[in-house]
Amino acid sequence: MSSTSRPSAPSKGGTSDPKRVVSGTKPAEYTAKNLSVLEGLDAVRKRPGMYIGSTDRRGLMHCLWEIIDNAVDEALAGFCQHINVTLYKDGSIEVTDDGRGIPVDVEPKTGLTGVEVVMTRLHAGGKFGGGSYAASGGLHGVGASVVNALSSRMDVEVDRDGLVHLMSFKRGVPGIFDGAAFTKKSGLRQGGKVSKKVTGTRVRWWVDSQIFVKDAELELTEIYERARQTAFLVPGLTLKVSDQRDGRHSEEIFQFKGGISEFCDFLAPDVAICDTIRLHGNGHFNETVPVLDEQGHLVSKDVERVMSVDIALRWGVGYDITGRSFVNIIATPKGGTHVTGFERAITKSFNEALRGNKVLKVGEPDVLKDDVLEGLTSIVTVRLSEPQFEGQTKEVLGTSAATRIVANVVSTQLKTLFGSQKRNEKAMTRAILDKVVAAARTRISARAHKELQRRKNALETSSLPAKLSDCRSDDIARTELFIVEGDSALGTAKQARNSEFQALLPIRGKILNVQKASLGDMLKNTECASIIQVIGSGSGRTFDLATTRYGRIILMSDADVDGAHIRCLLLTLIHRYMRPLLDDGRVFAAVPPLHRIEAIGGPGKKNEYIYTYSDAEMKKVLADLTKKGRRWKEPIQRYKGLGEMDYDQLRETTMDPTHRTLRRITGQDVESAEAVFELLMGNEVAPRKEFIVESALTIDRERIDA
Repeated sequence: MSSTSRPSAPSKGGTSDPKRVVSGTKPAEYTAKNLSVLEGLDAVRKRPGMYIGSTDRRGLMHCLWEIIDNAVDEALAGFCQHINVTLYKDGSIEVTDDGRGIPVDVEPKTGLTGVEVVMTRLHAGGKFGGGSYAASGGLHGVGASVVNALSSRMDVEVDRDGLVHLMSFKRGVPGIFDGAAFTKKSGLRQGGKVSKKVTGTRVRWWVDSQIFVKDAELELTEIYERARQTAFLVPGLTLKVSDQRDGRHSEEIFQFKGGISEFCDFLAPDVAICDTIRLHGNGHFNETVPVLDEQGHLVSKDVERVMSVDIALRWGVGYDITGRSFVNIIATPKGGTHVTGFERAITKSFNEALRGNKVLKVGEPDVLKDDVLEGLTSIVTVRLSEPQFEGQTKEVLGTSAATRIVANVVSTQLKTLFGSQKRNEKAMTRAILDKVVAAARTRISARAHKELQRRKNALETSSLPAKLSDCRSDDIARTELFIVEGDSALGTAKQARNSEFQALLPIRGKILNVQKASLGDMLKNTECASIIQVIGSGSGRTFDLATTRYGRIILMSDADVDGAHIRCLLLTLIHRYMRPLLDDGRVFAAVPPLHRIEAIGGPGKKNEYIYTYSDAEMKKVLADLTKKGRRWKEPIQRYKGLGEMDYDQLRETTMDPTHRTLRRITGQDVESAEAVFELLMGNEVAPRKEFIVESALTIDRERIDA
């Protein structure tokens, strides 16, 4: 876009400079002619980072991978056995393959030869539903053309139909080089004859110093690593890498027949406890994709895809996790849907096998993904046509169907393996299961030790209130904190509790209504501060559920109106400042009985004690006793508070996990819960008065504790 500015007025003692643009002046016009349109490969040269990631060493390496991957696609299709990569003294790079060769005939829609289409047109190639490749690494059709656009020179030679076909390019423009001179010219040239049995492609290019930074240089070690990886993934393919740059003359040949099993053994950092396990399978899925019709228009078409899955697994004695994942031959270092399916399925399969083989004891929690992956070297590969990647750099697979297909293959194959009765497979799977369980138990023990140290440190620093009667266990899954109404009930609760896993915190009557109070007032309140300190997870935005000291928070108040009010105040505190406890289902309300009926036994029989939790339940029990001709002692005991109960009665009815009833309190509908708390406990009196008046007619007067 161009802009114009008016010459500024001449200053005193000087003349104006008509070339100087004054900051802040407005352009004289802005019309369509001011718009720039980048055509062909100009867009690549303008924004190279969009296509190769960067213009440093990483971008240069990516260009090499694009050309190599085109050759490997021929190998995946079964037409290529040898690929040579050569780094020359003059800074050029050449990739040679013995595949079918790039098509040299004329493409009807463009009128250009296949070589020129592939090398100069973005999103052109044999990988867009044309049936040329069942699986390929270069998927966007921009690889070769992007490398061409970012090269100062590129020479392409194709052996096909008994002839050598030549074509050259300068920064993406086809033509002929005559020494340093370059003449634009479209079309292929003939360079000689070869046997009709000889086919292949040679691509040699020179890096453009106008695009890449000065110190951008190909890293030989990284090329070796990529060539070795490709040779593992395509068994039988031979890759030769030659470095002929100044002062460096080296050559390496890579060929492996064992595939990813051999790759798995190569990557493993430790001694194996089992043989390398291979999981094979495939799955189908439907996909709607745009394809070109005969007129060259894009139309949507439903296509049935086939995805093949090949996975190698090897567990070792160590603890490191080594994982690689690939789509066709492209590494996906950041994973994707295929890795997600693998991890979900392997974790689920191991838990089923551990339960089925009774390796996990009853009551032990399921193993986690990290337990299963500990010491595992894994290679997850999938092959399919036109996979969906996130970006041209292809680091993450996005094809959603891969999760389901990979999970099905892993689940089916592992189920067969774990159910095998062959002696060697049975011993191998038992060793793997034992290792996974050991990892899980070690993790649980380490966490328990950490929790114990944290609990000890908290007590040593006197951050916990003295009135807390803590428990001995450090197992978060078992521990319970009872917030008890009144010191009178505390004495009975101390005798009734199981001190191994039940802790007690007494509060004095009704705590502060935090819905109406400020944050500062809440923190100054002794009872509120004690509750937050004992739970140990902070409050508000800093609340961390993972550091909670108890698995359950149980509110234990009297079964009367005051007890209900206290419970509501406690819930207001938790909802406002410790809401994750509610969301995680860790908050409960104890349900103490209202009545104790002593039914008289028959001759030689002991009297029976029956607890009821409402007047209606009491009346029903009495009616049943009358029908059976049984008598009971009068008066029937009615508990006004927890302090009226003996410790054995409190234990049996309210604290013993085998007999008690707990009411879980959750806040699934956050907006609704917020509205209720604001109505009942907020500053606005009028809505609360209206609610009480409207609800007065529905109240059961017999429930009023008067």
